[in-house]
Amino acid sequence: MRENIALTAEREAFPGAHQRTRIKRVSVSQQIHEALRERIISLELAPGQNLSRAEIAEHYGVSQTPVRDAMLKLEEEGLLVIYPQSRTQVSKIDVEQARETQFLRLSIELEVMRRLAAKGEKEAVSSARKVFALQQAALEAGEIERFSRLDRFFHEALCQAVGVANLWQLVTARSGHIDRLRNLNLPEPGKPANILFYHQRILEAIEAGDTAAAQSAVREHLSGTLGAADQIMAQYPEYF
Repeated sequence: MRENIALTAEREAFPGAHQRTRIKRVSVSQQIHEALRERIISLELAPGQNLSRAEIAEHYGVSQTPVRDAMLKLEEEGLLVIYPQSRTQVSKIDVEQARETQFLRLSIELEVMRRLAAKGEKEAVSSARKVFALQQAALEAGEIERFSRLDRFFHEALCQAVGVANLWQLVTARSGHIDRLRNLNLPEPGKPANILFYHQRILEAIEAGDTAAAQSAVREHLSGTLGAADQIMAQYPEYF
């Protein structure tokens, strides 16, 4: 389901009420949640932007009820601010919340590195290797938004490899602010190549059974965006 939504988001910008994309799924609310969340994370729906429930319902060819439910879930995740009987707005980026999420994610991924390196098997990270190859291709093609989604899939694949996919979903539900911060930082010259550099280091360290190197690589990798937070805020003050 998540991959289908990602492909839908890749093909379509949010065009407004005059175009429709009908979702033919059982869980309509979840599909809309995933689609809107991807657009918020990718900054297609910018921090501070007002959203119309009626326009979104028209866009997807559904009633306003599943749209309302999707919006309520996005509000719980801190990505929307709903003013009853007034308006719904994409939330501004909260750097302190981003730091908290990063703390949680780093704690989980350091343990993931330890367990994977203890195996020291290429098979353990085969899925992550495939995502890494797709990332390389996306960068070569200049597909930055796809590159960003694959970045998340890379880390998810590592969590799945040690059987903690549910913990990754917990992190994902709290990652809206840090993910938007990363996407603001991603166009910086050399940033995508730097991400690939660390992903390669992580894979090689795991396959070599080098726990210290794997943990060091993931620690350095995850610290990059928050280290540039002040610069990003100065460049995009209206988003914070």
